[in-house]
Amino acid sequence: MRGISIEERATNIAHYIIDSKDTVRGAAAKFGISKSTVHKDVSERLKKINPVLAKEVRVILDENKAERHIRGGMATKLKYSHKT
Repeated sequence: MRGISIEERATNIAHYIIDSKDTVRGAAAKFGISKSTVHKDVSERLKKINPVLAKEVRVILDENKAERHIRGGMATKLKYSHKT
């Protein structure tokens, strides 16, 4: 994602998360950047660039956070279901 501004990157990531309902980790993999960068872009930088978009992303991130224990349990179940 070289060649675009930080503002553009933050906006692109926000739109991606909103459209796909993907996690910070998934967005990081998609854009080839670290989870920390994604989180900083959508949690801090985006508030200054586009507060309305920042609120929309926050809703998705809060949903993902609320569901993460379920995802973790499913991943563990899947991991051990192959070991029989």
